[in-house]
Amino acid sequence: MALLAGISLIVVFLGLLLLGVPIAISVAGASIVTMFLIAPFDVAIFTSAQKMVTGIDSFTLLAVPFFLLTGIIMNQGGIALRLVNVAKLFTGKLPGSLAHTNIVGNMLFGSIAGSSVASAAAIGKVMNPLQEKEGYDRKFSAAVNIASAPTGLIIPPTGLFIIYSLVSGGTSVAALFLAGYLPGILWGLATLVVAFFIAKKKGYTTSSATKVESPLKVIWEAIPSLFLVIIIIGGIIGGLFTATEASAVAIVYALLLSFAYKSLTLRQLPGIFKEAVELTVVIMFLIGTSAMLSLVMSFTGIPSAISSAILALTDNPILILLLINVILLLIGIVMDVTPAILIFTPIFLPVVMEFGMDPVHFGVILIVNLCIGNITPPGGSALFVGSTIGKVKIEEVIRPLLPFYGAVIVVLMLVTMFPFLSTWLPTLAGLME
Repeated sequence: MALLAGISLIVVFLGLLLLGVPIAISVAGASIVTMFLIAPFDVAIFTSAQKMVTGIDSFTLLAVPFFLLTGIIMNQGGIALRLVNVAKLFTGKLPGSLAHTNIVGNMLFGSIAGSSVASAAAIGKVMNPLQEKEGYDRKFSAAVNIASAPTGLIIPPTGLFIIYSLVSGGTSVAALFLAGYLPGILWGLATLVVAFFIAKKKGYTTSSATKVESPLKVIWEAIPSLFLVIIIIGGIIGGLFTATEASAVAIVYALLLSFAYKSLTLRQLPGIFKEAVELTVVIMFLIGTSAMLSLVMSFTGIPSAISSAILALTDNPILILLLINVILLLIGIVMDVTPAILIFTPIFLPVVMEFGMDPVHFGVILIVNLCIGNITPPGGSALFVGSTIGKVKIEEVIRPLLPFYGAVIVVLMLVTMFPFLSTWLPTLAGLME
């Protein structure tokens, strides 16, 4: 019966996806159908509903909608332009300086907004017109913006680490936050290197648009925005508040800052709250259905079967990690980051823990890997937004993106093979042994 249920789960899930059914509905439908094979109708329905409710009944999960709201407020609160001005201080003298400013701007804004889509939209709207005015190829400008947008999903604070913490059995959020810094910065540096060589080849020079007349003024205006990260990360690590409490503090701070900049009005708040609620409902429903799926998978024994199959192929940790990376890269191409974390963490985490990998290190590998799918067709949300903002077709931007894909895969391999890139900062802070 367990084998039949497992086959049913996979077939129904893939069938619904191929029919174009949204992934959350596909997960719920496949789980419920499989539950009918395991338990009587009334028990299956009651158990499924109960698991959905308990799956989202978590104090830690409150941080997800709060950070979403913070990101939306920052996106509409005039923060992007100030961070772009700071980025100019670091990149203004490099060949193709506008492209480098775009990348650093995405790293700064993304780390605050915690969203690749928000980052690609906000920074792209500021930088793309400037690059077009200076004669940059539209496809190159869009590729730079798209390739660097996911840094905000890795550099904390980010809701993805909170979701991973929940589904991995309570991995420290503070440790995960610190673990994301070096890999996120490496991703940004890799895109900077690629952009530098392409800019040199195309003859893009420094631009007057990146010259800053008053560096001290620019820094002074941006300090309040950057201070938000210090409040959140410092507060969590220092034990002043939890990740959930930090996310609530972030909302208040972002609102006060946006009002102080006079870039946000009270009339805009209902629309901001509505957008945050809509995004939260989608994510929470997905988390609830994924909790139901994890229960069904435990009944059918799918995770242990996959673990046994992988370990039967080889007991070499490096080969196992490479195999998992390949599978996750393929998954990321067709599935968004959040559902992929929810579905595949329970499958692959036990495998890597068999040979002693720390859950913090694996969490970083998982998220860096899946973030690559954020910028690849057919399902990359940052790819769609960046192309739209850059006024280019998706098929036109793929070729300019190829060298960036190569660079971020190199980063993924470095993060996979060198655990200290993920564990050094958490260990230094006393959050890991």
